[in-house]
Amino acid sequence: MTRKNTTEIKAEPGKQEFFIIREFEAPREMVFNAFTDPALLAQWLLPKELNMVIDVLDCRTGGSYHHTHTHANGMQFGFNGVYHEVTAPERIVKTSEFEGLPERGHVVLEFASFEGLPGDRTKVTIQTICRSVAARDGMVKAGMQPALTVAHSQLDDLLAKG
Repeated sequence: MTRKNTTEIKAEPGKQEFFIIREFEAPREMVFNAFTDPALLAQWLLPKELNMVIDVLDCRTGGSYHHTHTHANGMQFGFNGVYHEVTAPERIVKTSEFEGLPERGHVVLEFASFEGLPGDRTKVTIQTICRSVAARDGMVKAGMQPALTVAHSQLDDLLAKG
């Protein structure tokens, strides 16, 4: 199926940050809810071959989250973080740590903005700041584009259901 919108990842060489930019054919409030409601998030965030269990998702300023992902082959990993600011339906600032690395402490800072566009559309821009340029490059080269494309296509389908 051809999608109207595409996921763009911008990562300038030598910088610790990258940007994920995507537009959706749904009002800002609906898109924001899909990022903050655990029942909705579990429906679109991961490829279908992964099972996601949301252990904690307290999406409010000062809240935290932890979710565990299990692949059909048994591989398991998790993500955790803290919400520094949640301003519905405009902005989410949070940390995120992938728990699948041999050492802890690879925390990133994410700024997600939800911009309302004409025609009840929404532009989501996520700025992610990594610990180092090497960490950023590793994340971008680890299959982020295909995974995000699948996730955002699934979010398109979810938003289309209303």
